[in-house]
Amino acid sequence: MREQRIILVGFCLILSGLGLVGFQTDFQHFFPGKEWKDDQGVHINAHGGGFLIHEDIYYWFGEHKIAGKEGNKAHVGVRVYSSKDLYNWKNEGVALEVHDDPNSLLVKGCVIERPKVIYNEKTKKFVMWFHHELKGQGYDAALTGVAVSDQVTGPYAYLESVNPNAGIWPENYPDSLKSKPVNLDEMEAWSAEWRAAVVDGIFLRRDFDRGQMARDMTLFVDDDGKAYHFFSSENNQTLHVAELSEDYLSHTGRYTRVLPGQQNEAPAIFKKEGKYYMFSSGLTGWKPNPGKSAVADHPLGPWTPLGNPTRGTEEEMNTTFWSQSTAVIPVLGKEDAFIFVGDRWTPENPIDGKYIFLPVQFEDSKPIIRWQDQWDLSFFDQNESTDE
Repeated sequence: MREQRIILVGFCLILSGLGLVGFQTDFQHFFPGKEWKDDQGVHINAHGGGFLIHEDIYYWFGEHKIAGKEGNKAHVGVRVYSSKDLYNWKNEGVALEVHDDPNSLLVKGCVIERPKVIYNEKTKKFVMWFHHELKGQGYDAALTGVAVSDQVTGPYAYLESVNPNAGIWPENYPDSLKSKPVNLDEMEAWSAEWRAAVVDGIFLRRDFDRGQMARDMTLFVDDDGKAYHFFSSENNQTLHVAELSEDYLSHTGRYTRVLPGQQNEAPAIFKKEGKYYMFSSGLTGWKPNPGKSAVADHPLGPWTPLGNPTRGTEEEMNTTFWSQSTAVIPVLGKEDAFIFVGDRWTPENPIDGKYIFLPVQFEDSKPIIRWQDQWDLSFFDQNESTDE
């Protein structure tokens, strides 16, 4: 009997190696920065991720990467995973596929980044927005794309990609600046004159007619059901926050400039005790940099900088633990418990990128993150903020 069991176990291991039986995982902790396998034994492939909680299940949407130099372009699309506990994730397949049709803007080889999905209670639709760059055009298009589905895991039907708010001024942009000339050719880039012009909205005015640039992004749905689109605009120098339409499929035309000229990318938003908090990063390409944080009384602002949220060694603080923010996850069943999510990019082999999940704490009324080699959700039961 014992020999039969050994043979059976060995046979199952062989089948598992051949991919003929499922790979079982049973994680009970987070291991930030380590390889994280899904239910099939494959490293989770959902970079620049967004998270949706629907019917008490977490859904993780992210960029599907491939190996090699072309890996940061979209050759598959947006993948989605599901979890009931945040530790163990089931591969639910490709939520949004790219196409072979060269006439489609969503053709293979374009760029799809930071996909985020929200649920519309009124229409009962799931809506995905993402940063979209056109095939063969680098990062010149600076579009934002939208897709919709009846099912949380998809498939999502691509609708369009746009430069938002064409012909519309931000509601916090003064009339005195609207007629100023767009004389970029007369300035030296990064000079004091250029920086002052950026703060005054020279790129905003340049793009007024065609619509604004929309790169790194996130979505946020407030308690009243209104949804907001946060995106890096104006040559990545200034964030825009735009209100979405009632069906979440377009913009209403109501938007604001946030932290002008302060170079915020990778926004991640959460709400605690009536205040809105943002994690973001600076501009260093794929290289990590010191993180940023800010607070506001309304998604449209004004936003007040709170400084670097990272606590640790100088190197850790200068690199946000070698990561870039992408999302903040509220934890089901725990009041005011949030998880910071960051990507560790590996542009030379994008499929190998890792993730960090770290608990958000508060110190002197500021959101902060500290490194944990290993942790679990009981952290929130045992640790309290150090607000004074």
